Amino acid sequence: MKVETFQDFYHKLLADAFDAENQLLKALPKMAKAASSEELRSAFEEHLVQTREHASRIERIFEMSDLSPKRAKCKAMVGLIEEGEEVIKEFEAGDLKDAALICAAQKVEHYEIAGYGTLKTLASLLEEDDAESLLDETLEEEKETDQKLNQLSESINPEALEEEPGESGEPGQRKGTRTSTRGKQRVA
Repeated sequence: MKVETFQDFYHKLLADAFDAENQLLKALPKMAKAASSEELRSAFEEHLVQTREHASRIERIFEMSDLSPKRAKCKAMVGLIEEGEEVIKEFEAGDLKDAALICAAQKVEHYEIAGYGTLKTLASLLEEDDAESLLDETLEEEKETDQKLNQLSESINPEALEEEPGESGEPGQRKGTRTSTRGKQRVA
């Protein structure tokens, strides 16, 4: 797609977001299956439902602009999903894997928040009020998902730290004495 106008730019970003959402529709079930925490699995499953709606909203925006829905390969999402797939393959099941899944998912959310924020601004400038409203709705849902992932990480990350193998190599045992990030000694 050759970009010659501001409207073309907007449509290109919509096509990119549409592809990103469709890629996520395939990735989220894999992430949910890989999660050990029921809460994390549930968060991924809930976001899958939202992601279907996000893709549907973009289709409506294309229709409102009298354009057929197009997908432009979102290379950034390809890379982000590949990172998530590496986590699934490289980490053993448990809290550490869940912490890494949250990290991968938050990278996706931050990318989407940036994209939808830009799209909302462009729709506003183009006076596409209905599209702006739909994009704002998606943006707010992406922010809520990011916040939910933050909350999950606050409980899962400390558990992942406790899960580290001890001197005997057994999971769940803490290594002797550690120095915290504040320089204080802690004893296991």
